[in-house]
Amino acid sequence: MHNFIFHNPTRLIMGKGMISELEKEIPADKKIMITFGGGSVKKNGVYEQVKKALANHDTIEFWGIEPNPAIETLRKAIELGKKEKVDFLLAVGGGSVIDGTKLISAGLLYEGDAWDLVVKGSSGKTVPMATVLTLPATGSEMNNGAVISRRETKEKLSFFADFPLFSILDPEVTFSLPPHQIACGLADTFVHVLEQYLTKTGESRVMDRWAEGLLHTIVEIAPLIKENHTDYQLMADFMMSATMALNGFIAMGVTEDWSTHMIGHELTALCGLTHGHTLAIVMPGTMYVLRQQKKAKLLQFGERIFGVVSGTDEMRIDETIRKTEAFFRSLGLTTRLSEENIGIEVIDEIERRFNERNVHYGEDGLVTGSVAREILLHVM
Repeated sequence: MHNFIFHNPTRLIMGKGMISELEKEIPADKKIMITFGGGSVKKNGVYEQVKKALANHDTIEFWGIEPNPAIETLRKAIELGKKEKVDFLLAVGGGSVIDGTKLISAGLLYEGDAWDLVVKGSSGKTVPMATVLTLPATGSEMNNGAVISRRETKEKLSFFADFPLFSILDPEVTFSLPPHQIACGLADTFVHVLEQYLTKTGESRVMDRWAEGLLHTIVEIAPLIKENHTDYQLMADFMMSATMALNGFIAMGVTEDWSTHMIGHELTALCGLTHGHTLAIVMPGTMYVLRQQKKAKLLQFGERIFGVVSGTDEMRIDETIRKTEAFFRSLGLTTRLSEENIGIEVIDEIERRFNERNVHYGEDGLVTGSVAREILLHVM
């Protein structure tokens, strides 16, 4: 196990009807800007619950933070927040709304263009923020990371600010989610775990078993959710799995990868494919191309999650990759670029971008432009 320092200050408030806790969780003297995506929160009752809970608070609203939050939109929110002298932010939505609000929280205290902070990758000063989660997937409700896009240049970059002070998770608000969003959320959660697990063996039994517990849970609940996504206990397990997958709890002292995410971000930026869906396409390719480097962990993963125990090591790895891809397909997601009409020109551009940035992603720094190209060609 490697040395580490762990700290997660986010207060997690979980359960039915807990949006009402907003009234006492946010100080009465705060000027709050509530951020939203589209209009789904007005259809599922979340908006009404939030407004009722904050009836005695001074609030303004900002609508329109899109999937893959764009700097072009967030600049408008920052301008409004500065004009209204906002000193507290509440993100109501999924990972994109929360990610965007993290940049807003930094941008409100920054004099220049907030894209500067994204390029820099972090910000030390932020306005306090909290969240009401409506879509489990990214874990952004309990971490300090965000991913911000820039439409004009088709870029998508990671950014780190501060943790939410608290996050409210009510499983009932997920009952109205479309099947595709649920599928992408499950895939996102699954790959978040793999990025922290599918690296080196022997680093931490504790982290391995925690990660495997999440992977087992996702594999178990996914088909049940497909049959009944209004089951409270199932959606509670989904919500908790997504949060625990990326709040730092399974990353303590172990090596991490994240190359699949970096490739996936480019597919989203260039083609508009939903983030979780890109991961379902790229991950099997990553497993295949890096099979020798990840051999021991792939064998462990296959045995402990999918029960793959027979055949030679290479046969077991092939079967593990096949079962992983089959799991993603069972969610209703495609797993090949060609199925989404994504061709060689996109692969060329991703390789060019990686080479231009001189990146070396992955636990061993092996994923360069040429390796990313190999990964993507495998999943054509």
